[in-house]
Formats: sequence, structure tokens, C-alpha cells
Amino acid sequence: MKILVSNDDGYLAPGLIALVEALSPIAEIIVVAPDSNRSGSSNSLTLDRPLSVYRAANGFYFVNGTPSDCVHVALTGGLSFKPDLIVSGINQGQNMGDDTLYSGTVAAATEGFLFGIPAIAFSQVEKGWAHIDAAARVAREFVERDLNMLQTPFLLNVNIPNLPYEQIKGIQATRLGKRHESEAVIKTADPHGREIFWIGPAGKAKDAGEGTDFHAVINGFVSVTPLQIDLTHTAQLDVLRKGLS
Repeated sequence: MKILVSNDDGYLAPGLIALVEALSPIAEIIVVAPDSNRSGSSNSLTLDRPLSVYRAANGFYFVNGTPSDCVHVALTGGLSFKPDLIVSGINQGQNMGDDTLYSGTVAAATEGFLFGIPAIAFSQVEKGWAHIDAAARVAREFVERDLNMLQTPFLLNVNIPNLPYEQIKGIQATRLGKRHESEAVIKTADPHGREIFWIGPAGKAKDAGEGTDFHAVINGFVSVTPLQIDLTHTAQLDVLRKGLS
């Protein structure tokens, strides 16, 4: 099996390194990741400047662009083969509920999915890399699972609690929960006294009931949510057609 690995924390991130070490015994791995942290970059592609690809001493390739750039460049010109699987992560921090719209980790997986390749995004729930070895073991075991019950290609969003491996209770198939609105921007000043703004923290969980990704990880389970790209609000489509006729 050939796996293309990317992330949004950058090619030096502990989560990426742990993931590659875990997957290397079971697959041929190639890494194409951003040159620096690109969290929150969503599915953006860099169109206003050329991209450069470099190779690090450890063999990882890194790009001066977004996670989507990395996978796009790899699949459309960087690789001489089509990977069997795209794996993104392991992200430092959760990507649940509305996070998936902003997540660079999910975006890297999504880019592969758009090219017809099965893709999985892995994230740890809490920041700080605690128990990253356990998360990497979970990721490897998940990749080794028989997922033939799913329509191919699939796009899966996996969130792993920061727990020792023995304390993880299992894996649950979930839907995305929902967050409250984000907190306000943080106003401050630059060294010249000019007003600047930092994006505030994400909102707390609003819909974290049973069956959601939030509920699963709070209770010590790995959350696996299948994602799709069709954003059409089908419930409003007929209403709109009638209103426009």
C-alpha cells in the first residue's frame, strides 16, 4: 500500500512524525507537508504566487503553501504514482463539529478525496501532544481496518482522546456536533500603537448529544465521522424553485 501523508501543523510537527513512524511498517510512505503551521487554512489553494517544494534531511517533502497545496501538488505533478490512501495529521487539537470547515488537517484529506482517493484526517482532541504514541497506534490500527463497507472514495474525520492506549474505550461512528458562535476577536496594538486583532477562540460545544463526535471523545471513545462535499441545502431547493418560478 502507498500512502501520501500531509498535515497542517508543518513537516516538523510531532504528530506527523509519530504518524509516519506508526504507518511505515505497513505501507510505503511519502510525506508532503507545509513548511510551517497552516492551521485554519481550510481548503485554500495558493494562486497568487508560485509554490516551491523542498526535501528535508529526513526525506519529508515540504511546500511553502497550504495543506491543500501540498496534496494538490503531489497528486498533479509531484508523484509518479497514485496513492492508495491519503492520511492527514495527527493534528494538535480537535477538529469536530464546525471545525471541519476551517481545518487544514481535514482540507488535506479532502483534497485527496476530490481526486478520487480514500482519505482520513486524524486529530488529537487536546493540544500539547500528550499520549501521541497512543494516538499514532490508534491511527495505524484504523488504517489497517477493513473499510470495504464504505463507498469508495471515502472521507473520514477521526478524533482521538489524549489518553493512554489502554484507557481508550473503543471507536464510535458519529455525526458532527455543533459549536456556539466563536468568541470575540482580541484587540491589541502593534509596537507602533496601531490597533490589531487576533481571532478569538472557537465557541464551546452547542450540540454535543449522544451520537456526536463531541459526545464520543468526552466519554473516552475515538470518534469517526464520514464526511461529504455536497453543500446543497436540498430541503430548501424545491422551495426556492417554486419561489423563483
